[in-house]
Amino acid sequence: MKKTYKMQNLDCANCAAKMETAIGKIDGVESCSISFMTQKMTLVADESRLDDILTAAQNAVKKVDRACKIIK
Repeated sequence: MKKTYKMQNLDCANCAAKMETAIGKIDGVESCSISFMTQKMTLVADESRLDDILTAAQNAVKKVDRACKIIK
């Protein structure tokens, strides 16, 4: 399932790249793309595990930038 989420307080393209790599490694994630310019994340993941994946993704985002959040 492909879904797009808004990112809040994403400060730099380098942080976006680090988050993208970390989220891509989460079990159940097929692909992840984060655009610094549009402040959006596109996630292709297993729909049946989406809530768990989003929780893990939010934790990965916080490790890179504490102020950044994924808006559901």
